[in-house]
Amino acid sequence: MTMTRRDVCTTISALAALAAVRPVEGQTTPVASGTPAKAGAQAGAVLSDAKAYPFESLTVTHSANGEMRSIVHGVLPTGEAVELHETTLLPGHMPHPPHKHRHSEFMLIREGTVEFDNDGKLERLGPGGVVFAASNVMHGLKNVGDAPANYFVIAIGRD
Repeated sequence: MTMTRRDVCTTISALAALAAVRPVEGQTTPVASGTPAKAGAQAGAVLSDAKAYPFESLTVTHSANGEMRSIVHGVLPTGEAVELHETTLLPGHMPHPPHKHRHSEFMLIREGTVEFDNDGKLERLGPGGVVFAASNVMHGLKNVGDAPANYFVIAIGRD
């Protein structure tokens, strides 16, 4: 079985979430880790405090397809897992091949032109466009413009 970059990130996130909610000896409920002090919240952190995330404080991860800035990854007090990141995708590139997963995603297009593969149906979107990738539906995104595409991903739910 070949693992994609997304599979590796999801696996690491899941393991971190399990570690974050593991009960301490003698306690009967999981320990809430609180909101991390820096941008790019750790997986499993309970997002119970309001917080601003200045752009210059976001950690940048570079790849052959562009770059990603992790913003937050945790659990809302109401129980929903949420992950937010910004991606800059180079012309002609995809962040990864089409795939599906249990959680749902919203992608908010800020710059550029992308093509959303919605279970085989292709749709073009530009700045201001919004994509909804439903749970367990095959989907993908490709920059079909001549300039970098920039978008935010909001993932809700657990895998």
